[in-house]
Amino acid sequence: MPRLGSSDLDVFPLALGGNVFGWTADESTSHDVLDAYVAGGGNFIDTADGYSAWVPGNTGGDSERVIGSWLAKSGRRDDVVIATKVSQHPEFKGLAGANVAAAARASLERLGTDRIDLYWAHFDDASVPLEETVAAFDQLVKDGLVRYTAVSNYSPERIREWVRIAAENGFAAPVALQPHYNLVAREPYESTLAPVAREAGLGVVPYFALAAGFLTGKYRTKEDFAGAQREGQVSGYFSDAGLAVVDEVAAIAGDHGAELASVALAWLRAKPEVVAPIASARSVEQLPALLASASLDLSADEVARLDAVSAKVPAAA
Repeated sequence: MPRLGSSDLDVFPLALGGNVFGWTADESTSHDVLDAYVAGGGNFIDTADGYSAWVPGNTGGDSERVIGSWLAKSGRRDDVVIATKVSQHPEFKGLAGANVAAAARASLERLGTDRIDLYWAHFDDASVPLEETVAAFDQLVKDGLVRYTAVSNYSPERIREWVRIAAENGFAAPVALQPHYNLVAREPYESTLAPVAREAGLGVVPYFALAAGFLTGKYRTKEDFAGAQREGQVSGYFSDAGLAVVDEVAAIAGDHGAELASVALAWLRAKPEVVAPIASARSVEQLPALLASASLDLSADEVARLDAVSAKVPAAA
């Protein structure tokens, strides 16, 4: 298994996204997905304290509670790397020092564990001095509640500043970056964030790795996603250039006898700094294609073909 950045965390090269747990997958189904993921060799589970507060009737922390009940039931805590995030829970908004400390403890309680392996700053909080946030994350490491820290959705400038503050103060340095990155959304990651990840030795764990399902090929017309729960997300990827990418993914998948999702994820895994793309499964049936990506190695020519067609997709405004 690849090593995550400068940490000693060896992770499966496909992280299982927990955003669907307690949302489009109920607790029982989520447990089945988690069982199947681990049985297939997986060990890297990514969630956030804000998942899924957007769902009517949910309060935030729903995904963490589902994962916690699975950990208690399965007894697999020591077999998995648990990553969660702070800043978006309705009761723990932002990255003020006291809030970070309280949110982490709330996440630990929901997860039913004594440590978070990887703790992400989910979204930057410009209202709080960065020194305060970095110090709060460092204190969690010193207290043994968090093993490693990481950043998601930060600008290159703010990542560099976080790294500088950590170095100057002897604080725990981030080990990973979680950006929006996939075959139909290559910027701004490639031009601005990848160089920072390289400089700082950050392992990259891209989210929306399958473009909200668009890269699986199931949305070929606008009618295909009309009324779907992810309609708003998918519509942002849908274009003639995007469909051309899906066609190329399908052609390469056909050559390998593989699913489209496996190829799209394998392309990400072929990129420097990328350690483990994140993909979620709302059913056990969706999982084999995700797991297969971990062992699907694309040729240099196949990567180049996908690079060429995806380069024609206009960058998001």
